[in-house]
Amino acid sequence: MPHLRRSAEVFPGLLLSAAVGLAAAGFEWTEARLFGYIYLDGLVVAILAGTLLHTVFGLNERFAAGVRFSAKTVLEIAIVLLGGTISAATIASSGLPLVATIVAIVAVSLMASYAIGRLLGLDDRLATLVSCGNSICGNSAIMAAAPAVDAQSDEVAASIGFTAVLGIAVVVLLPFCFTLFGLTEWQYGVVAGLSVYAVPQVLAATVPVGPVSAQIGTIVKLVRVLMLGPVVLVVGLRHGRRSDARLPVSLLVPWFIVGFIALMAARTSAILPDGAVGPLHLASSGLTLVAMAALGLSVDLRSVLASGGRVLAAGASSIVVLVTLAMLAAIFLPIS
Repeated sequence: MPHLRRSAEVFPGLLLSAAVGLAAAGFEWTEARLFGYIYLDGLVVAILAGTLLHTVFGLNERFAAGVRFSAKTVLEIAIVLLGGTISAATIASSGLPLVATIVAIVAVSLMASYAIGRLLGLDDRLATLVSCGNSICGNSAIMAAAPAVDAQSDEVAASIGFTAVLGIAVVVLLPFCFTLFGLTEWQYGVVAGLSVYAVPQVLAATVPVGPVSAQIGTIVKLVRVLMLGPVVLVVGLRHGRRSDARLPVSLLVPWFIVGFIALMAARTSAILPDGAVGPLHLASSGLTLVAMAALGLSVDLRSVLASGGRVLAAGASSIVVLVTLAMLAAIFLPIS
């Protein structure tokens, strides 16, 4: 019975997210038929359409549970399935330099973002939350770092607010860098993986460019996410707290990362046959579209913009620094 009740709560929001995602896919199909080219990818359309719907009409409470489920669980399943389409050989030739670069850029970004926040008048806790969210994985990093610095609820809300607005802005604007700077798919994947806030948003920013960008971007982003544990531990120790004793392993190493790595290992070792790649990619893409619609439906621009100009300014300045570092890394990294 609890499972049936849970399903009944989730179904309306899941259906709404799927409907918005289907409409976005229809928009993309229409673009291709009319113009012979896709100018605005369906994933981006899904995010923008969901955000517009929530901002203009609000989100009825009966849809809330399903939208949360779609934005989180559906997305995590999509990421796990994506692992089955990627072979570790994709990055084997430059794996160590790439990982070292990711670690270095996250460290530099953390310090730069914190310094920018302090210069703009944010207090220590808020500047720390903004720097963690900007440098690692958006909302997840903010929620993980909050107990380590004794952050107040309004500070957490303000920090999450900037990731909502800037996260969507980066997804929409970043693909222009691909042609503007003449990047290869591999280089663009590195840039997106290093600079986009959340794993799903990496997919939205890279899928329109090509499969290589999506694969590299996802791998780079997941390495960034894996830095969440060490970073939160350091932040907690800096603030004199035992954060490692307070945060569950599931938060520091999310299950979908384990699942992604497991399926990638299965693909690399040929346990997963070549014939499974197509269906896995199709399923992952469809679930990602639903999750992107739900992500948009979770955002109310009016409440986000009310979170504070200084926080948004700090986030915007920090993301410019992060994208610049990512561009330099992508250009100078050795690639095959």
